[in-house]
Amino acid sequence: MTSQAETGGRTYVVTGSASGIGAATAELLRERGATVIGCDLENAEVQADLATPQGRRSLVEQVSELGPIDAVLAIAGGGKTGMLETNYFGAVATLSGLRPLLAQSPSPRAVVVSSTSSLAPADERIMQACLDGDEATAVALLANDPAAGGATAGYGAAKRALNRWVRTSAPTPEWAGAGIALNAVASGVVDTPAAAWIFADDTIRRAVETAAPQPFGGFPGRPEWVAELICWLAGESNRFVTGQIIFADGGSEASALGDHHWR
Repeated sequence: MTSQAETGGRTYVVTGSASGIGAATAELLRERGATVIGCDLENAEVQADLATPQGRRSLVEQVSELGPIDAVLAIAGGGKTGMLETNYFGAVATLSGLRPLLAQSPSPRAVVVSSTSSLAPADERIMQACLDGDEATAVALLANDPAAGGATAGYGAAKRALNRWVRTSAPTPEWAGAGIALNAVASGVVDTPAAAWIFADDTIRRAVETAAPQPFGGFPGRPEWVAELICWLAGESNRFVTGQIIFADGGSEASALGDHHWR
């Protein structure tokens, strides 16, 4: 657990701070003496829409005006619309846009929230367009090609592309070379407003739980459980972990893949 001694005096930028995992993370950090710059559509110190290029620029500008920062936690996401725009392009723009300011900290850290949905196969064309920074093409492919699978598949594709971005970016001179740890936390199904549609229908709930069992902790998980891991990765105690996609999912990824990675 991250202690007050580790977080006190540090400033954390938390996107998606008004609800869900973002709110739980912001609350934990504040309880432990950190300064939190919350970012969300409303009810936050910085109000901006990460689904739009203008909103992303506004977020970076507003945070930059508030002074030095020590960690960026890109948690905003989910939803049933703007899947690629918020979950991939908004997250990457937040991290990349604030990286120069973050690099001025003596112990800079960055964490982005992914999902076990990233384990599902995704349209390679959409993911490549994301990684190429071609938002218009990625969005058009998702909207116009039935084979892309619609909104649900768009969420998985966004998170899968985000995992790939973290893996390729983290070891570079701009991140590790500047002393910035960059990691992703891939959460399982957690009791948040963004996941409320799963729990509203018993048939959907059973189907999701059967497809993605969470044998440790149960279904759904709690946002504060994921927040604890985020806080540690973003703290000064993390001195040797970067470029990792860490699943906080009650064992869902292990249940799905077993020892696949090690064969």
